[in-house]
Amino acid sequence: MTSPAAPPASPTRQLRRVIVRLTIGSFSVAALLGIVALLSGGQFGETEGRILLTTLLVGVVSVAVLCYLATAGKSYQAVGVSGGVAVALPFVTALLMIWGRGLPENPWIYKTFGVGAILAATLAQASLLLALGQGARAVVRRLLIATLAFATAVALMTSYLVVFEDQGLGDWYFRLLGVVAILDVLGTVTVAALVKFGPSEAAPAAGALALSPDLRARLEHAAADEGRTPAELASEAIERYLGRPD
Repeated sequence: MTSPAAPPASPTRQLRRVIVRLTIGSFSVAALLGIVALLSGGQFGETEGRILLTTLLVGVVSVAVLCYLATAGKSYQAVGVSGGVAVALPFVTALLMIWGRGLPENPWIYKTFGVGAILAATLAQASLLLALGQGARAVVRRLLIATLAFATAVALMTSYLVVFEDQGLGDWYFRLLGVVAILDVLGTVTVAALVKFGPSEAAPAAGALALSPDLRARLEHAAADEGRTPAELASEAIERYLGRPD
């Protein structure tokens, strides 16, 4: 008996596959260049150091892109899209700083890199937290919102320091920044721990749905493509079909 044919992938899933392959491919090439630079004969010089820094840069950007992809196909995927756009800023400016021989000293290149890196890292954190918090209990979702607020505050406060530096800021500013940063880290760890190891929200006792083998195979295939469980995908589809209660 032949297995049912899998449904065609949606444009979102196809785009995600392309981005994943490009990310893995680009980092593989950068890693290969780094290995060649380390194992090649001769003295380890400035060019080899630049190659290794570029490899590290591509690796960090690749990790950030994978974080953004966690939002693909979700209602909050605009966060991931924004992160994909924002990460280009520190990537380009970092390449200029690594390979830009003879460029005039311009502090705004470093400041642009700093602000872009802060923004890209914050959006990567938000993407992961939103993906983790999907379908979580109400108390976890409230904690998630508070954590995102703290992360935004940290990003704004550190970006101010990068752009304007310490222009007469009192000790209170750095103390406040430290407190907000601690709350940001605490919220991130707590949300992740509660989602993974805390009690799950009880599902309504509606009984198990009887699905045909063809429909079950299509559901499992779509869930695997999106990195979710079949139950989550079925629940979302039913809610979308029936509409939210008034």
